[in-house]
Amino acid sequence: MEVPDVRYARSGDYAIAYQVLGDGPVDLAFAPFMLSAMFTRYVPLAEGFYQRLAAFSRLILFDKRGTGASDRPPTPPTLEAQMDDVRAVLDAVGSERAALFGSGHGGQMCALFAATYPERTSALILYNTWPRLPGTRKEHEADRRMIGERYGLSETIDQELRSQYPPAVVDEAFLYWMAMATRATVSPSGAVDFETTLMEADITDVLPAIRVPTLVLVRRPPPDPERPSIWSSDDRGHLEQVASIVPGAKLVVPPGSAQSPFVGDEVTEEVRRFLSVPLSRPVSDRVLATVLFTDIVGSTERLAELGDQRWRELLAEHRSDVRRELQRFSGQELDTAGDGFFASFDGPARAIVCAQAAVASAARLGLDVRAGLHTGECEREDGKLTGIAVHIGARISALAGPGEVLVSRTVKDLVAGSGIEFEDRGEHVLKGVPGDVHIFAVR
Repeated sequence: MEVPDVRYARSGDYAIAYQVLGDGPVDLAFAPFMLSAMFTRYVPLAEGFYQRLAAFSRLILFDKRGTGASDRPPTPPTLEAQMDDVRAVLDAVGSERAALFGSGHGGQMCALFAATYPERTSALILYNTWPRLPGTRKEHEADRRMIGERYGLSETIDQELRSQYPPAVVDEAFLYWMAMATRATVSPSGAVDFETTLMEADITDVLPAIRVPTLVLVRRPPPDPERPSIWSSDDRGHLEQVASIVPGAKLVVPPGSAQSPFVGDEVTEEVRRFLSVPLSRPVSDRVLATVLFTDIVGSTERLAELGDQRWRELLAEHRSDVRRELQRFSGQELDTAGDGFFASFDGPARAIVCAQAAVASAARLGLDVRAGLHTGECEREDGKLTGIAVHIGARISALAGPGEVLVSRTVKDLVAGSGIEFEDRGEHVLKGVPGDVHIFAVR
């Protein structure tokens, strides 16, 4: 098969490298754990994996921003930004709807995309993907320090490869090309940024919102005597639990303990079987969305102080400012009741920054605005969003003080790597909402 040229899709200010292999009946986009798809094409084991997938699909390979042949932004890429990159690549290749195949951290991004854009996702395949990185904070910090000190060194790469791949595939040529691909994927500081995002990201609350056909592939790793708790059956991040959380997901455990999907034909054969069955189903009217509520604190007192005419002018100026920020951050205005706004976003980081901008613009007008955000599954009907997630967002907004932006834990967990900092406000009982909701204030 002829090797296609590398092309670039524009995702905002960044160029995302991609290739297309094969011409099968289904579009299939593959997102690896971290390795560059462009550079692993030089590794025979990986190339064989790609060719097997391309035999029954139009395979779309891309390098996530910050890795491989794609642009390197100055800040760590969030799951939200990576979703933007996938959408840009799908648009560039003319794919209206594709199956998404993600490995490890790449699976987290694919899961978030599938929940947010069910109309663009025909199916979802997750390989060794966890809701949240297993292990303790202490273990994560130790891993991050080790990456900062030893990433890219030959002895480190050799040790990792020999632990993740069976001896049958680890030879000198394999070690050489995988070392080249590893170093070409990301720099040591970039690997530390990647690990930081990995430590903080949590898609536990995203998984129940996935409404597309889903295949969960799990290869159980060999026991690790130094870190046995990571793979214990009662650990929240256990790989197999993903299948029990995603509605209707199918769990398959291919043989072997190799942690890379590149090894053996079993993984690609399971993907082929899954995609060969008619997967067409109506596009779900339920989507994952971030809802934003704002309102002016003390509006009645300001009305009494300013009088009707001046208040109407001030309110009109405030609404114009908020609508400008909504447009700037790709928000959708859903309702304007009194002096408040109800809007939705397809990414929580954009929603937070928009809320901050709205609060700041109101302050310049002498107004105190508060805001609340939540990310959850909503029902979409006639351009409107309804459901418990909407009520949670409204209740969180009501708890905010003047000039405050409050968010749920779900929002906080999905903006890992964004640089946005939070202050813990504890758990709250929200009227009409079952259970406690953990709330954070944006600093």
